[in-house]
Amino acid sequence: MIVTTKELFQHAYGRYAVGAYNINNLEQTVGLFRGNLGQKNSNEEPIDPANSAPFIIQLSRGARGYTDKRFLEAMIRAAEDIFPKAVFAVHLDHGTEDVAYECIGSGFYSSVMIDASHETFDENIATTRRVVERAHEKGLSVEAELGMLGGVEEDISVDADNACLTDPDQAVEFVERSGCDSLAVAIGTSHGAYKFTGKQGLHFDRIAEIQKRLPGFPLVMHGSSSVPKEWVERINKAGGKLGDASGVPENQYLPAAKLGVTKVNIDTDGRLVWCAVFRETFRDKPTDFDPRTPGKPFMAAYAEYITHKNQKLGSAGRLESVRASLLGQPV
Repeated sequence: MIVTTKELFQHAYGRYAVGAYNINNLEQTVGLFRGNLGQKNSNEEPIDPANSAPFIIQLSRGARGYTDKRFLEAMIRAAEDIFPKAVFAVHLDHGTEDVAYECIGSGFYSSVMIDASHETFDENIATTRRVVERAHEKGLSVEAELGMLGGVEEDISVDADNACLTDPDQAVEFVERSGCDSLAVAIGTSHGAYKFTGKQGLHFDRIAEIQKRLPGFPLVMHGSSSVPKEWVERINKAGGKLGDASGVPENQYLPAAKLGVTKVNIDTDGRLVWCAVFRETFRDKPTDFDPRTPGKPFMAAYAEYITHKNQKLGSAGRLESVRASLLGQPV
């Protein structure tokens, strides 16, 4: 069941955060759906209610242009049929104005992000307002961004010295003037695999100040991968050369959710899982040239990783209550 992010946030706000996961290919798609239903090795496994969660599929501009966006859309539509119990939103991640309009008109997406955070405050509001008006006509939700995260996302690179936290007073004005449905805030996270270097970390005081001024309004946390050391070590032992990095500690997800962070974006960690499993397969089976050989263990590992993340986000076990809420049934 494809729903809007707004519908998911109404159920989650102040209780847990919904995981927003970027995908690029078939194996990630299958693993993502299995993991959110508490499955691991097969689409035929019984659904585990204790580990079933609502979720958000994120498609970046890079993913849409990797081959052709219609491949991704077709895989997601197929997954919706294969996994009919799943409840999820399909979201454009870090869209430009033109790409946001294209997605709004496609009839496929249920949510779009317009990222004009690199523009002036007034230009960001004006751009976001135009996208909001177009999206709301079609019943779609809109995420905007205020503040600048450090790191690399798509074709935008911001060093730590130029990253800036979201101003709480500006956040109020931005939401009121733009009409956006959720707001990605800069609170100390950063994009990419090379994250905190001593200058960054979550600013819970800033999140609390924003929530105080925008009570009940959904906040979004970008750059929220935790960069587990065990995955980095596995990659390096299999021939990789990743340097030291640290991300958002997983035990900080729920405290942030209690302060109104209802959507947590996680991409880098999934890439680390992919890299580790494929490198290990190539190392351990040098004569094997079947693309399905690394694909099978990756789908299982990715599903397990998704389930683990949902447990940390507090969304695991919430699927049935979300479904009941959406259908107007007693929760």
